[in-house]
Amino acid sequence: MESLHPRIRLLWIAQAVLAAVVLGVVLAALDRWVVAVPAAAQAGVGLAVVILGAVYAVRLYQLWRFELQDDALYLERGVVTFVETSVPFVRVQHVDTQFGPVERALGLSSVVVYTAGSRNADVRVPGLTPKRARALQDTLRELAVESEADDAV
Repeated sequence: MESLHPRIRLLWIAQAVLAAVVLGVVLAALDRWVVAVPAAAQAGVGLAVVILGAVYAVRLYQLWRFELQDDALYLERGVVTFVETSVPFVRVQHVDTQFGPVERALGLSSVVVYTAGSRNADVRVPGLTPKRARALQDTLRELAVESEADDAV
């Protein structure tokens, strides 16, 4: 089983900090226009969100795994709800490599696997180096083409 690059934790912690900032703005707006919210409560809630987000990010990193098996891409992930996903290569429609500005700044990419079907039609493998993401994308494409040829026979 392969794990994600350790820098993905920074991205997930940054998302928690962003959530804390948004929550802080909401609490400040409530304090100004609706009901008094003490500054200590605002700071405490913001700090709690950051701490919980950081703990969640570290734990999620510890649990997130993926593997290329003989006939499928297998993923394990989740903290509160643990999810195991198996994507048969024969169901793969196409594979993308994506990286937003924050991922790019951290030297990370994601691979998105689009599958046939309507429910959960895409699977994302985050926290890969661009080189690893391209290699995984190429491998998944090749395996999908091979399995399609095998399925047709």
